Amino acid sequence: MARCEVCGNDYYLSFQVVAAGATHTFDSFECAIHRLAPVCDHCRCKIVGHGIEANHTFYCCAHCAHEAGVTTVADRA
Repeated sequence: MARCEVCGNDYYLSFQVVAAGATHTFDSFECAIHRLAPVCDHCRCKIVGHGIEANHTFYCCAHCAHEAGVTTVADRA
């Protein structure tokens, strides 16, 4: 068993994620998202999907990027 680095739960189904060369241990995807997901620079939500990176900044969608002044992105439905 391993202890989750976010909530501290010692869980037999914990898992590890290697990101940017660092190993993290979690007991749930919720805790992994809380710790690792980037945050939209405009609306501050956690970016769980692909998101958009423009000018070295992360956005959850083209709308937020546009609101921040980025003009060269578009959502594809």
